[in-house]
Amino acid sequence: MSNTYDVIIIGAGPAGIFTALELADTGASILIVERGHDIRERAALNSDRSAPAADRRKNIVSGWGGAGAFSDGKLTLTTEYGGNLDDYMNKGELAQLISYVDKIYCRFGGADRKVYGDEYADQIHELKRRAAAADLALVPARIRHLGTDVNAEILTNMRDALPANVEVRCDTAVDEILAEKGKPLGVMIDGVAYHSKYLVAAPGREGAEWFVRQAEKLHLDMSSNAVDIGVRVETPAEIYEPITKICYESKLVYYSRSFDDRVRTFCMNPYGFVVTENNDGLMTVNGHSYAHRKSGNTNFAILVSKQFTRPFNEPIAYGKYIASLANMLGGGPIVQRLGDLRDGRRSTEERIRRGLVHPTMPSATPGDLSLVLPYRFLKDIMEMFEALDRVAPGTNSRHTLLYGVEVKFYSSRIRLSPRLETEVPDFFAIGDGAGITRGLAQASAAGVVVGREICGREGKPKGDLT
Repeated sequence: MSNTYDVIIIGAGPAGIFTALELADTGASILIVERGHDIRERAALNSDRSAPAADRRKNIVSGWGGAGAFSDGKLTLTTEYGGNLDDYMNKGELAQLISYVDKIYCRFGGADRKVYGDEYADQIHELKRRAAAADLALVPARIRHLGTDVNAEILTNMRDALPANVEVRCDTAVDEILAEKGKPLGVMIDGVAYHSKYLVAAPGREGAEWFVRQAEKLHLDMSSNAVDIGVRVETPAEIYEPITKICYESKLVYYSRSFDDRVRTFCMNPYGFVVTENNDGLMTVNGHSYAHRKSGNTNFAILVSKQFTRPFNEPIAYGKYIASLANMLGGGPIVQRLGDLRDGRRSTEERIRRGLVHPTMPSATPGDLSLVLPYRFLKDIMEMFEALDRVAPGTNSRHTLLYGVEVKFYSSRIRLSPRLETEVPDFFAIGDGAGITRGLAQASAAGVVVGREICGREGKPKGDLT
């Protein structure tokens, strides 16, 4: 096998996959390197209840399709959230890219999945009015809900569609990025150098900390992103059904009275399930919902965004420290009733069992989140519950379950050109782990931008890169 390629792509999440899809029929020699399993191995492991729990949890965030493969499969068809690509292009261009990405997902199996938000204009207006009266901003969006199960099928179809000129190496970790001005681009894998004309780093959140270390080694200019820390909330689905049947996912933003911190809901999963994520041995929580499997609950995250100032520049380490406290006390994620948190006592198995909300993640340890989350974050979250209860009565019930902690490990953001190129020519950085996207749609769109840019630099249209 040759160690030289036209394009090397690090990471087979949505950003890396869509870069490859744009370049696949050009004839370019492409190498995709992914540290996790290929999609069929992931799907098999995900459904194998006899497999070690640690292996299945690790499989949630790594492998072909990235964390998005098994994380609900929501395409947020809006420029208002889901990433920061509008910092690199105008919203009109971004909207066109998101529409294009949606068509690709439809072509590979998502065409029959419902788009929420195309109707109910009057009801959405009323929801916005009620939210504003509660000091909340409702950010409506068109959402195509693929579902965790259907999204895995779509990603399998994308994998199968790649031609022979695209080589995929899963279960393979990149040790080091080779990217210096005036020298060949490439990567080191198990002590062997692989070179390319173009290099695309598309790490997911799982690779964020590794990518920061690589960027520091290469002396790339970076700025810190905010860190998002909070809890995963679980309520009876009926409480949020008046909202979810209209816009599926309600993005509600609040600024706390006590600290003026930005607090928001994130990743709402109607009739969904709370799950554990394994981030290099650190157990955090997330939520899924499926196209063909339902629970009686709705779950979503409440996240507090904190932007640190100099001299502190390790938001990922800070988030991991908070998560490690939960792991230390609970041996993994902790679950607590909201009423117990308010009363200053830990939840017990008995209190959880006689509560009105039956947990969809029974492996979580009943405990006390006040021993984990800093006072400032807890105060913000409790204020958010009061505000949400005015829009969705019942949210602030003592029976509502809180799982902790949920942390979004967004990488520091590297200085990039409008075409997502680093300071090293022909070296691009995209995806959630590069700190510029936060969801399927924008991560996929970033891959399209880079794929098209590489085609353009070769002076030939897509389909004719030689």
